[in-house]
Amino acid sequence: MKLTRNLRAAVGVTVIASLSCFSFGGTATAASDPQIDELKAEIRVLMQRVDQLEKEKAHPPAAAPAPTPVATPSAKAPVAVPGGGPGIATVQAPVVEGPASPIAPRDAFNDQQQAAPRPDDLTLDPKYLGFIAVPNTPVMIKFNAKPRVDATYDNKNAGDDDRFVTAKIPVTGDPAKGGDGTFNINAKGSQLRVDVRAPSVAGSPRFYYENDFFGSGGGEFNYRVRHLYGQIYNIIVGQTYSVFEDPDIWPDTLDYEGPSSAIFARRPLIRYQYRFDDQWQVNLGLEQPSSEIDTTNQNDSAASGHSQAPDGGFNVRWESASIGHVQLATMFRDLGVTGPVVGNHTAFGWGLNLTGGFNTFGRDSVQTELTYGQGIFHFVNDNFANLDAAFDRSGNLQPLPYFGVMLGYTHHWSELLRTTLSYGFTDVDNAFSQDGDAYHQAHYASVNLMWQIRKRLTVGLEELYGYKKTNDGSEGDVFRTQLGLVYSIFD
Repeated sequence: MKLTRNLRAAVGVTVIASLSCFSFGGTATAASDPQIDELKAEIRVLMQRVDQLEKEKAHPPAAAPAPTPVATPSAKAPVAVPGGGPGIATVQAPVVEGPASPIAPRDAFNDQQQAAPRPDDLTLDPKYLGFIAVPNTPVMIKFNAKPRVDATYDNKNAGDDDRFVTAKIPVTGDPAKGGDGTFNINAKGSQLRVDVRAPSVAGSPRFYYENDFFGSGGGEFNYRVRHLYGQIYNIIVGQTYSVFEDPDIWPDTLDYEGPSSAIFARRPLIRYQYRFDDQWQVNLGLEQPSSEIDTTNQNDSAASGHSQAPDGGFNVRWESASIGHVQLATMFRDLGVTGPVVGNHTAFGWGLNLTGGFNTFGRDSVQTELTYGQGIFHFVNDNFANLDAAFDRSGNLQPLPYFGVMLGYTHHWSELLRTTLSYGFTDVDNAFSQDGDAYHQAHYASVNLMWQIRKRLTVGLEELYGYKKTNDGSEGDVFRTQLGLVYSIFD
């Protein structure tokens, strides 16, 4: 009100001063009537504006609501970080909660679980930690790098300095057997991972990529694709785990290779997953065929394996968050060989693989696997030889019988320390045509101590023992001590 009173006073002074000027103007005033009329009009407008200001002051209009800030994944704002001092915080996109898998992620130096495709977009990480929202799309992406280094000491020649492969251990009669102790350092187990998801889109599409540096070639870091697949509406295409494998029972070994008897095969495939309910599911797959035939003593250097049909199989899984899981898998194979001397031969291969991972006491867990079949050595972790099939006494192609067992147990001493014991046994029933140096049996054993120094930084110390026996009874064994360190950008 004080403001409008001042305005009225100012207007009054202006009017008086103007009239005074025209009063002392004499005849000029009469001659200037149009100017006086114009001045009066301006005064009236000014007084109307003063009245309007008085009304607005007495009845102010309602304030308009402040615009709501739009959060974007890249927007940043200053915040107070713990410990004082300014920091920068990323404004997160709306939280997306995914369906949690009954399978719990286990602490593992050599993690195999994250890459596994799961039905209905079930995920080991329902909060999608580490994922970044792609602006203006429903897509989330997570980049993860896992650099690692391993230092090993073998008491004698192990056949492979970088991985502990029982199939490569030299046996009696091999000039490479024995020798002095060997020290080695390698970082080939370092990995790059990319996980792309769109859980709010129909079909829950996912793309997953992973590589390490254990490829072929003479260089130190030979690029190798481990996984590259897409998933939508529970259909998986690309390269990933075979339906004959169970990645959730891989023991927590420091050794990158792992137990010799484990079923471990990443293959180009088309795969379909279906969940009956919260506990039961089935996985069906058609996979790249590969006939690995031992043609020793056939005098046919041009002979090669071939297949007339894809490998096909399925698994049935039961999962419980409180107990663990059980999986029964089967695989059917068309094995074949062709050559100018041996001619064309085919054989039928098949296999059964029963696996289970169970919670025991506290955070402890046990991993089990039992495998039997004929012509399935291609899927075995110790597969570094042609052991799917060979020729019998009659000259017919014979799928080689195989039996394998694996056990693992992880005990948590505390939140930071854990130990895993693992064991693997493999046995191949050799054919008549195979040489004496053909792979026959192997034992694999390990014990370790893992120290979780930080949430994403682990150091481990492991003792390994490997034993190999060939078709003619020759034997060889080796001990390895391994120290490893792995770091993960995200969990």
